[in-house]
Amino acid sequence: MAEEPVTQLLMDWQQGDSQALEKLTPAIYEELKRLALCAFRGERAGHTLQPTALVNEAYVKLIGTKVDWQNRAHFFALAARMMRRILVNHANARRAEKRGSGQTADTYIEEHHNTDPEVDQVLLLTLNDQIEKLAALDQRCADAIELHYFAGLTHKEMSSALNVSTSTLERDLKFAKAWMRKNLSEAQI
Repeated sequence: MAEEPVTQLLMDWQQGDSQALEKLTPAIYEELKRLALCAFRGERAGHTLQPTALVNEAYVKLIGTKVDWQNRAHFFALAARMMRRILVNHANARRAEKRGSGQTADTYIEEHHNTDPEVDQVLLLTLNDQIEKLAALDQRCADAIELHYFAGLTHKEMSSALNVSTSTLERDLKFAKAWMRKNLSEAQI
């Protein structure tokens, strides 16, 4: 769906038009599914949380959030952030269950596309920790890397969501990727 109709529906919904939400839901559902699939890139097959469940949980949180929607890109950037948080919370809960059962978690990650559920959880949690550390250094770079890896937005959409030029976004991504590479290698990933 084009930028203008989603943006207009968001604005109408924000102003209290309940029919706008009914029209918005089918318009955004496929894009939310795409975001969920991006968020699941690198996750093992048989993950206990499925993309559809992730979409549904994120959707419920999004419609319950009071936000001044700027545009379509802003909406999907927030959706990607919510999906990341849901996956992190899920991984934390699964690790807590494992610790409670007496099993030990692996602390090293051999590769990003591993089939071991413990490795997937450690990777996601480590990435989340590194993004939070980057945010303390440079929030915009952290936002850019989050949108890049978890949302799969185009550079144009990311630029719009972050309210920066494409060239600034590209510089931020270059810095963020280098920073993440360095810090992830130090974290023994």
